[in-house]
This record gives sequence, C-alpha cells and structure tokens, in this order.
Amino acid sequence: MPLGSVRPSPLVEQAAARLREQIAGGAWPVGTRLPGETTLAKELGVGRSTVREALRALAGAGLVRSRQGAGVFVIATEPVEDWPTRLRRAAVTDVYEVRMAVEVHAARLAARRRTPEDVTALRAALEGRRAAGTADDAAFVDADIAFHAAVIAAAHNPVLADLFAEFSPVLREGLIELLSLTGLRADDPDTGDEAHEALVRAVADGDAEGAAEVLRGELEDPFAPSRKPE
Repeated sequence: MPLGSVRPSPLVEQAAARLREQIAGGAWPVGTRLPGETTLAKELGVGRSTVREALRALAGAGLVRSRQGAGVFVIATEPVEDWPTRLRRAAVTDVYEVRMAVEVHAARLAARRRTPEDVTALRAALEGRRAAGTADDAAFVDADIAFHAAVIAAAHNPVLADLFAEFSPVLREGLIELLSLTGLRADDPDTGDEAHEALVRAVADGDAEGAAEVLRGELEDPFAPSRKPE
C-alpha cells in the first residue's frame, strides 16, 4: 500500500493556512480553546481528518497545543519558524517515526539471523556510504538507503523487506529534505558514520539489543540539537 507523499497534501496546507490566518487575526486569542474538529471541518469545507492534520501542523509551528480531554488551545499567534519550514519539518518527523517502527526491529533480527554473506554485504554497503561522502546529498542518501536495505536484508523477513522497499521512495525524499533543513553534511559530509559502523559491528557480533539501541539513537530525533551543525 503506498505510503503517500512526504509533504502534507495541498488541502491540509490550505486548511492550516486558513486557521493560521484566523489565529493571527485574533479570532482566537492566546489561551482560547479552538472549536471542535466537526465545527472546524464545516467552516473550512473539509473533512475531519484534514482538520486533524492541519491542527497537527499548527502544533508543529508552535501555535496550538492539544490538552488531553480538554481540546486544542491557542498558545501563540505567530509561528516560531517560517511556515513552509515548519511543515517540512513535521513531514520529515513523520518519515522518521515510520523508520523507527520498521528498522529498529529489523536491526534486532539482523543481529540474530545474519549470515557471513550478510555481514560482508553490510561492510560493503558501509564503504559505499563512506565513498558517497564526497557526493551530493541525493547520492549520499541513495548510499545510506542501500546500507539500511542491507540491514533489512540481513533480518531475513520478507514482509519487512517488502515494507522497506515500498517505503524507500518516501524515505529518500524525506532524507534529502532533512539534509536540506539541517545542513548536517556542511561540516560532516559523512554524517552518522560512527553510528553506522557501530551498527555493523553489533550485527556482526550478534548483539541484537546493541544493534537496536544504535539504530534507535540514530533515528530518535532528526532535529535534536546534537545533530545540527554548530
């Protein structure tokens, strides 16, 4: 089943933009609870799922916050970052959430099931990733995905392999977007090399929990301060 585009749909972006305009215009002052999804959906002429995604985008922009059991409240009238960038960051975060669900478990399985041929393939993929350090972002991302595909292959689970193959085009787009947003490669063209080397070592050693922990740490937060150039 296709996973869809990395970017929010135009309908979601339009709904979010209209809500943002109303918040900026004072329709709902800071501290005010927004109308419910059904009411907003009628006002905007869209479905509730579109409203839900639009509110999520507004939350990513720092304009609203959901309080469990109480509703969604306005917490600011201006985003803390420019709107297109905020939307892009939210989309990349979505991609990483899916990566976490698929790849951490795959790393664990790879450490338990790897063959000597799998370890050889992983080491070759790691060298390929390193060689791409001098290339542009797209080529580097392709090499990075090839490395992670080798980890998935070592898990010897055809369902995981099919899911990763289906997800890879979206992942590629999201990773290129991440590099554009963070500038991770500006001072470190081979960003993440130590973690990827540690992952190969853990898989080769049969350290399932170590492999999962390395990958979890690598994927946990693509916008953490430690991942940004100083």
